[in-house]
Amino acid sequence: MAQSAVRRPAGHRRTVLEMQNVDKTFGGDVEALRAMSLAVNEGDFISLLGPSGCGKSTALRLIAGLAEPSGGRIMWEGGHEVGDLGVVFQEPTLMPWATVAQNVWLPFRLRGQSYNEVRDRVLESLRLVGLDQFQNAYPRELSGGMKMRVSIARAMVTNPRLILMDEPFAALDEITRFKLNDDLLMLKDRIGCTVVFVTHSVFESVFLSDRIVVMAARPGRVVRELTVDAPYPRTEEFRTSAEYAAWCREASNALHEAMGEHA
Repeated sequence: MAQSAVRRPAGHRRTVLEMQNVDKTFGGDVEALRAMSLAVNEGDFISLLGPSGCGKSTALRLIAGLAEPSGGRIMWEGGHEVGDLGVVFQEPTLMPWATVAQNVWLPFRLRGQSYNEVRDRVLESLRLVGLDQFQNAYPRELSGGMKMRVSIARAMVTNPRLILMDEPFAALDEITRFKLNDDLLMLKDRIGCTVVFVTHSVFESVFLSDRIVVMAARPGRVVRELTVDAPYPRTEEFRTSAEYAAWCREASNALHEAMGEHA
């Protein structure tokens, strides 16, 4: 599908959710997050970039409602406790006894909807990730990249407003990772969602994001935010451009500064 290069609209966009001075402490004395504030706006692709132990995954779990903040609050548009979202974890977390289509059907199944009711939506989601011909396959028959595509299809099948992704491509080889980065941007454009993406990779964060939130550890907190003002769609031409290299250097410098910061 041909697409023209577009920049994000400069005007005001609605805030999907806001983290306001959020703290998270484990076991009474392990401070995972301190005073983390973040506004996620409609249409954003935000990468949380930082060293291991800086609270990136903890922040995602709090947003998803899988854990409660120790302090501060998370505000969703409309006052909901947890908004309309999909989650992709680092591991595909597929049910080994279920087919590809049955795995993608899971979010609807949990809502009490039969497979026949949503079959077309399941197959369309698989078609978007290039796996419609594998609907009757089982996870053991798939490569690592194909399993992650199934996980992405499952997260997107309900057309959520927000998708949370916790280092989904970290275990994949570089060629597969690049391909899935390309596909992810295409899918985001197709369904018009907002993405919060956790990564250790400077290169991945620059290629995917319009906002990079750099975090420092001990305790986890936001120390800098970078705006990648490059048009979408982003292609191999962007990946090999001087512009991309310059943003990667800036993000790398910010990450090194964050790794040197202590409370």
